[in-house]
Amino acid sequence: MKKVSVLLFSLLLVSGLSFAQSNKEDVDIIQSVLGKEKKALVSEFLKLPAGPQTDAFWKLYDEYETERKALGKQRIALLEKYASTYGTTDDTQMDQQIKEMQSLQGKTDKLIIKYYDKIKKGSGVKTAAQFYQLEAYFLSVIRATLLNSIPFIGELNEKW
Repeated sequence: MKKVSVLLFSLLLVSGLSFAQSNKEDVDIIQSVLGKEKKALVSEFLKLPAGPQTDAFWKLYDEYETERKALGKQRIALLEKYASTYGTTDDTQMDQQIKEMQSLQGKTDKLIIKYYDKIKKGSGVKTAAQFYQLEAYFLSVIRATLLNSIPFIGELNEKW
């Protein structure tokens, strides 16, 4: 798990840099590079033998990553919105941002469950469980790091 933590730290560092200069191309490049590193890490963690179940896993994993990256772009846009309106948001706007965060979190959680079920059918329970465990770990670390890096509402003495 030490390698996982190093990868996630790198991912979050680069992602944090992207907030300051985020545009579509930057986000695409960052996700592409980190996706390749993540895939290598997943490969090392799962240690799948060559064969049809492994081929099925990687096909599904690539589909999962495509969907996950789309949600990642939404997450970045939402964080940028939060940062750009911090301290000037009224109750209605803050309520809307919280609803958007909840929706995105739900979509992300459902995506992992959806692919757990698909991988289980194509590659077996053990591989699916390893996928689920690793993705849940990634997601937990990312969420905790993001929450730790943004100020609490009212922390910076704005009107709230």
